[in-house]
Amino acid sequence: MTSQTHEAFGRVGIWSGALHSSKADAAGKEAIAEAVAELEALGYGTLWIGGSPSPDDAAAIVGATRTVNVATGILSIWDHTAEEVAARIAAIEADARGRFVLGLGVSHGPVVPRYAKPYSAMVAYLDALDGAAPPVEPGHRVLAALGPKMLRLAADRALGAHPYLVTTAHTAEAREALGPDALLAPELSVVLDTDPDRARATARAMLAMYLQLPNYTDNLLRLGFSESDFDGGGSVRLLDALFALGDAERVKARTREYFDAGADHVALQVVAVGGERDGLPLAEWRELADAFGDEL
Repeated sequence: MTSQTHEAFGRVGIWSGALHSSKADAAGKEAIAEAVAELEALGYGTLWIGGSPSPDDAAAIVGATRTVNVATGILSIWDHTAEEVAARIAAIEADARGRFVLGLGVSHGPVVPRYAKPYSAMVAYLDALDGAAPPVEPGHRVLAALGPKMLRLAADRALGAHPYLVTTAHTAEAREALGPDALLAPELSVVLDTDPDRARATARAMLAMYLQLPNYTDNLLRLGFSESDFDGGGSVRLLDALFALGDAERVKARTREYFDAGADHVALQVVAVGGERDGLPLAEWRELADAFGDEL
């Protein structure tokens, strides 16, 4: 995959932290394989393996699919050396045939004991990928970029950016920072629930953890939110800016707002009612595929 072909990502993809085959038992591995094969058949453009996946997780999803693009969303540079990742991707490529993309991120200080100088660490990691044998070339990687420096790095040293937990305003700023040619593929969290209070309660249950991580809160403060917006799992203003809450038609409308702001692709993360994130929400994925239809 190259910067000239990032339209192959499709307009809409699925982001899920439940696609970690390496952590599943035999029955779980089979359920994941069946789920991703169905997602491919439903027409989604890219499957994003969420929540700090390993190269083994990526290999399992590639092996269970035939044509859909597969991306890590996001592999932490602190968990695997660049040399290890490059060697593993070379093996994956036999099945992937160009449809695997390495999503990389610097994670967060509170969860990485040796976290330091994240920008410099990412630059060094990309240098190591460039120098590996065989290399992981820029057209096969994206960065979890939020701030201006990391976004510029994503444009200069990767296919583009895969920002997580962002608003349409951030998407517009990211497009400007990336320029017109780089891929911009934000994640959008979805709660398919037409009861507004219950939908926001589900969103708060998911969001509360992320509001403990400075990379996200600093980015939201840059976008004009205040510390008071983080209280109690998130203000209504914050939730409505970060989530698609409602029925599938509302999700389509919110997704269109990200496209209008400059996104090339939107990765939808379904958050089940009650905040459950570890399961495979097949019913919701099917409902969204029906709603988007030929737009996938």
